[in-house]
Amino acid sequence: MSGGAGDSQAAALLAVLELEERKPDVFVGQTPSTERQRIFGGQVAGQALMAAGRTAPEDRAVHSLHSYFLRPGDPSEEIRYEVDRIRDGRSFTTRRVVARQYRKGEDVAIFALTADFHAGEKAVAEHSAPMPDVPAPHTLLGTAEIVARHGERAAWMAAMGSVVDQRFLQDPFTAPPKSPPDTKTYTWLRVAGELGEDTAVHAAALTFVSDLTLLSAGFARLGGGWPDFIGASLDHAVWFHQPVRADDWFLYETDSPAASAGRALCFGRIWSAGGTHVATVAQEGLIRPSTD
Repeated sequence: MSGGAGDSQAAALLAVLELEERKPDVFVGQTPSTERQRIFGGQVAGQALMAAGRTAPEDRAVHSLHSYFLRPGDPSEEIRYEVDRIRDGRSFTTRRVVARQYRKGEDVAIFALTADFHAGEKAVAEHSAPMPDVPAPHTLLGTAEIVARHGERAAWMAAMGSVVDQRFLQDPFTAPPKSPPDTKTYTWLRVAGELGEDTAVHAAALTFVSDLTLLSAGFARLGGGWPDFIGASLDHAVWFHQPVRADDWFLYETDSPAASAGRALCFGRIWSAGGTHVATVAQEGLIRPSTD
């Protein structure tokens, strides 16, 4: 990748993922200054994974995380990540992380994550889903074109678009309703700039980004985009199958097999640009009609 602005944007994400150890097993993370990132659940998930990884052996990579969004984050208060070392086994290391903030003098939990790290071993079974055949990212619409096309309706995308580069197969504001069996949505993404060689940073960055478009699958069968709906992530899980570079293009396939009672279950699969299935994501989220 080229240097310059992209590297400064990656540096901004790295700053978010760089935690201060306030005391043993208690970490504090920065909150980004842009409004869209400040309310983005992926920030808290990525930081919590970094906190878990800071207490795990360096030779063990995360293979899965499971988390719950408990309360909205308050951008005016720091977030503390308290790590519980619940298992240190011969092959696996497990950490529980609770993100906490003070609200009106009360110490409350806003997010909870459990992450598991594996030493790795020789595979007995080895297979993966094939990568879908989709157009290359350089041929598709980017965030800047979407913002220019839709103006104020898409202005909220600009802040996140400066950190995460996105390419869309369809305009996310005018997508027609999808119907079975063609209910999947595809988006190319990458962190803008270079993140270095730390695999833990790439896993946390992928976690950060994996919350970005997933819940949109919940209303894909209705058509339209976020100006027509409001939503919130309720829980989030990621399984890491292979190492991934979050600053290289990766393809995100999203779909929703079930929705009811105001909630939508959404699944995502992620492939590297080279065609390797690197991660699988699951999330349930709340979707409501917009009041605008």
